[in-house]
Amino acid sequence: MAAQEPSPPSSLEGVRPGFPKKILANSLEDKHLCNSCHKVLRRPLQAQCGHRFCSFCFNKIVSSGPQKCGACIKEDLFEEPTSILKLGGAFPDNAARREVESLAALCPNDGCTWTGTIKEFEASHEGNCDFMIILCPSCKELMRANEQERHNERECPERTLNCKYCKEPFLLKNIKAHDEICPKYPMICEGCAKKKIPREKYVDHIKFCSKCKAPCRFHVVGCNTSVEKEKIHEHERQCSYEHLNLLLHFIMGIKLQLQSEKTKVSELSRRCQELELKVSTFENIVCVLNREMERSCTAMEAYNRQHRLDQDKIEILNNKVRQLERTVSLRDLSIVEMEGKMREMSAATYDGIFVWKISEFTKKRQDAVAGRAPAMFSPAFYTSKYGYKMCLRIYLNGDGTGRGTHLSLFFVVMRGHSDALLKWPFNQKVTLMLLDQNNREHIIDAFRPDVSSSSFQRPVSDMNIASGCPLFCSLSKLDSKNSHIRDDSIFIKAIVDLTGL
Repeated sequence: MAAQEPSPPSSLEGVRPGFPKKILANSLEDKHLCNSCHKVLRRPLQAQCGHRFCSFCFNKIVSSGPQKCGACIKEDLFEEPTSILKLGGAFPDNAARREVESLAALCPNDGCTWTGTIKEFEASHEGNCDFMIILCPSCKELMRANEQERHNERECPERTLNCKYCKEPFLLKNIKAHDEICPKYPMICEGCAKKKIPREKYVDHIKFCSKCKAPCRFHVVGCNTSVEKEKIHEHERQCSYEHLNLLLHFIMGIKLQLQSEKTKVSELSRRCQELELKVSTFENIVCVLNREMERSCTAMEAYNRQHRLDQDKIEILNNKVRQLERTVSLRDLSIVEMEGKMREMSAATYDGIFVWKISEFTKKRQDAVAGRAPAMFSPAFYTSKYGYKMCLRIYLNGDGTGRGTHLSLFFVVMRGHSDALLKWPFNQKVTLMLLDQNNREHIIDAFRPDVSSSSFQRPVSDMNIASGCPLFCSLSKLDSKNSHIRDDSIFIKAIVDLTGL
């Protein structure tokens, strides 16, 4: 019996992991298993990724915050955010629960012949089986539930007994210690041999029992004889000479001891005088030290005051330094912003024609393929000084239908300072070009805006949604030897038809 594990007690809703696999009377199917404890599902929850967990197991997993689904990772199906387990991210799977609870079950405890369904096992048998292995809370021994009463009454070494004399409870292992202090424990008189005298009355019995031996009244002076109380006077008459002799020796010893004590007292008196002299000397030294300490404390207080003043000055200077640092930081930001505006102004054109040079093409394309920088915006350009504000947006690894196969190029209408003076929607023909750097075979695409599209209405944010050519240029064509890429650079040209402006 000691080699078995204790059986689990009856479970409450959602506070236990799954049922043990050996509870099933028929073959086990994987769909009935929890993806955490790998036991038969109890109160199943289904996560967003589709995997099922016991209610207890799921709550334990997410108790420390959102976690990755281990089953998704194991099956190589991990995908955010559906594979992230979090509180409230799963729902009770009642269909799976009904299916599991209807499965045929048998009791996993050895010797028990109970059979039924898992639902009946959980409702009425789990935790109530007479063959369930339980742990004695006192001695920690394992036993079957139907053996607990006999174990508690007869076998447990840590069981509690009631004393048959005083009726007080005590542990079995403390029986000898209790017998030594039990007030009702029966004692035997050594003098009269009377039996069954309660310990609490034994002292009183000894006082009055004439058969009990007692020490002679002269034991303090050296008589070591113990006699029965009724014969004590006869002993004193017979041994009176010996008693007087012992008493005389005792008195002489006391006199010698007193003389020795007087010598010691005189020696102690002399030492006390020497100590008083030393104490007086030390008191004088302490007075001098106290005066020095007072002067040191006064100096220390002055130093502390000066230190506090210095600290205040340092704090004021630190505040000024921090204020200056903030001012310098704001100016640096203004300078960076102005430099950006100046670069934008120097790159801008005001005739509807814009040429955009993209250098380090290989590196930027690798960044686009890796997803680090899939899109790039060009500097702004204008149809005139007070005309439409526009820019280009390019995907070096394609976007939408052209992703991974084409270079995608789009035209973007931006919010400008003069938008209130312009005609809307934007309706000018746009021509996009990838320039052949030998001026032979430019790649050209053109379109006229769809005036119903939000991309060409008056912008209400910094820029409208980009519109253009997702299949502008095949990447395989760019990879072949041609003169569109030279010195790791390409040139994109945009032409806006100014007719009607």
